[in-house]
Amino acid sequence: MSGEQDGPEGRLRRFATIWSRAIFPVTATSLTRPEFEQQLVPLARRLNDALQERVFDAAESQAVGAALIGTHCTDPEALSRTLDCVDAYLVLYCGGEGPQEALRARSARIQHAMAAGFARALRERTLAEQEAISRAALSARSAVAEALHASEARFRAVFHGAAIGIGIADLEGRILEVNDALIRMFGGLEHQLRGRNVGEWTHPDDSPHVWKLYEELVRGEREHYRVEKAFYRPDGTVLWTNLTVSLLRDADGVPQYQLALMEDTTERRLLNLRLRYEATHDALTGLPNRTLFFERLEKALAAGADARFGLCYLDLDGFKTVNDSLGHAAGDRLLVEVADRLQSCATAPGEMVARLGGDEFVALTTGPDTETEVDELAGRIMNALATPIRVDGRELTVRGSIGIVEGPAGERGAAEVLRSADITMYRAKSAGGNRYELADPEADARAITRHGLTTALPAALERGEFFIEYQPLVHLADGSVRGAEALVRWLHPQHGVIGPDRFIPLAEHTGLIVPLGRWVLAESVRQARLWEARPLDGAAAAGPLRVNVNLSPMQLTHPGLVSDTVDILEREGLEPGALCLEVTESALIGADDDLLKPLRRLAEMGVDIALDDFGTGYSNLANLRRLPVSVLKLDRSFTQGMQHFPADPVDLKIVEGIVALAHSLDLAVTVEGVETGAQADQLRELGCDTAQGWYYARPGPPDRLHELALADATG
Repeated sequence: MSGEQDGPEGRLRRFATIWSRAIFPVTATSLTRPEFEQQLVPLARRLNDALQERVFDAAESQAVGAALIGTHCTDPEALSRTLDCVDAYLVLYCGGEGPQEALRARSARIQHAMAAGFARALRERTLAEQEAISRAALSARSAVAEALHASEARFRAVFHGAAIGIGIADLEGRILEVNDALIRMFGGLEHQLRGRNVGEWTHPDDSPHVWKLYEELVRGEREHYRVEKAFYRPDGTVLWTNLTVSLLRDADGVPQYQLALMEDTTERRLLNLRLRYEATHDALTGLPNRTLFFERLEKALAAGADARFGLCYLDLDGFKTVNDSLGHAAGDRLLVEVADRLQSCATAPGEMVARLGGDEFVALTTGPDTETEVDELAGRIMNALATPIRVDGRELTVRGSIGIVEGPAGERGAAEVLRSADITMYRAKSAGGNRYELADPEADARAITRHGLTTALPAALERGEFFIEYQPLVHLADGSVRGAEALVRWLHPQHGVIGPDRFIPLAEHTGLIVPLGRWVLAESVRQARLWEARPLDGAAAAGPLRVNVNLSPMQLTHPGLVSDTVDILEREGLEPGALCLEVTESALIGADDDLLKPLRRLAEMGVDIALDDFGTGYSNLANLRRLPVSVLKLDRSFTQGMQHFPADPVDLKIVEGIVALAHSLDLAVTVEGVETGAQADQLRELGCDTAQGWYYARPGPPDRLHELALADATG
């Protein structure tokens, strides 16, 4: 039994119990409270389903609000208590372990929809009652000549006993009679109503057509009309009503009186305004939220051909550090202070600030000169953030990155504008942060393409869209081909062949580099085994062709590196000495023993380890002794000065020194980027061991290695 009470059904019934206790005292029903509670259980279950549904369906919550009318909860106080109950307890008892912020937002939308459904059902019920009253009044008035006393008694019973306000006026607008309900609506002073003229009850919020409809009615051109109208009470407060005015005619059809039926909607209107505010404003900072911001942005973008807009998209730099170090409560206080400062930056007409979520804010400006105004707005925001914010006795320096989009209205939709601002903001963040950048369509296009490539990467690997090209490694002493470097390419369905410089960083960012790198290693080892089965002319004396495969920093830290390499070599039957793994120098700067341990194990097995891009990582040359490398790959920047004769003497000295150092440590030297015969000759004289570059061959299919003749290699 305890388990049932603690389960979802038990919690749902506790919610129904709390709900019934809250609204039973203001419900006109003959049921006992437990019986009334049983009527609320299915409604509570529907609210629970609405809270948990993946896509919000307002119609379901509206139906629950309408169902309250069916249970005789017609008092506006019943709605107010219901919404308070839903706000306080629905997420608590029915939310489970779901994301609380999202559930609270969903609860607010449920409340708004319930109020709308309740109001609609109550209006329909009231209108039905109004029609009955109107028919009774018309019947009573038309029967005056036949049965004056009986009809008068019936009319008085309906008139004074009605729950809605009723007033009768002549065709000149002078009020003749009012019932008790109408008197209560206007503060309980009958003498302030009787004798007044309807034309005096104007209000600034009256719709333009209200008095046009009134004039048509008193002229006999229409029988009735229904509007929403506000009135001033004698104490100056505002009364909002659903007003129905009907024309009463005598037995000959001549207009005689006008009958007004009023439903007090003031509380409901205030409630809807409160729910609207909560649905469109951020609960933490009080700023407009994403919903309201999109409404304003869409309105600004639809303002006309001559209108312009400017948008600043702000993301705080390092906010996660504040949350992680000081806690989320301190982070919330920081966001509140930032929101206050941003609010003070956007006070001019046409400007607004909103919080999109987390530490992301937007500022919008509209008008004819937004090109200048948006820059000034961004400057004010940066200045406002410059002063440290004090939180829990600490002074926190707040930095922010801003992406700016400005332009004419009507050319782009709201989603496209916000995406451009978001992309530009991240460009500012990538440039170091604490700055703002202007949107650039070309940069946007590159970022969108980059995002598309990122999302397409996993499926591309599954569909076999990657392939490998091989660039030969040539022995400088005799020009023989000693192996090749494996270079992965992506044959994209739309963009064609994409080089690794474009997708490898994306694969590293997403973690896909590990399975992709494993695939490249397996394919390269398989190809090396095929070369071994079909040796090149003259290659037998030099040993098997070696294949060089690049390792990313993320692969170095992956625990399966050694086991994957061993499995692939054993499966293909390739000797470890035919494999060389290339690791960039920057990846090994400051490497500790834990990082070097996998490389040492591979080197002990006989796999060569090459230090790629040597000379670009500013590493201490003395560290070479502790690295398990057997090959230095000299970066192309050191040999560019040798492309023509005579070579740059400084480059010659540097390369000569590196080669001497490498050979003294028993390391071979490979040079990449060789493009001319002059380079090849100089490098051979300096004692470099192997080289690769366009002078010998561009990357190509594996069979190309068999087509390279010795004469081609030596020029």
